[in-house]
Amino acid sequence: MRFVTVALLLLLASVQAGLWLGDGGLPTVMRLRAQLDGQLQANAAQRLANQRLSAEVDDLRQGLEMVEERARADLGMVKPDEILVQYAPGR
Repeated sequence: MRFVTVALLLLLASVQAGLWLGDGGLPTVMRLRAQLDGQLQANAAQRLANQRLSAEVDDLRQGLEMVEERARADLGMVKPDEILVQYAPGR
């Protein structure tokens, strides 16, 4: 009788070890949760970037102020009646 009890306990331990440590077990679940957290953070960052781009597109569709601002900042646009003054701080 004692042999049967020990054999059943060993069998139960091997089944439990397979469930907890095998494929689909606790290590796999933890790895997948970490991947999910990383993907959720990447999605949030991309969602924010999409919102910024959408706002910029709306600004470009509504008026030329945004176009003029971008041209001044990126291309150095100056109107005919303006004088460009650049200031370089002394060292």
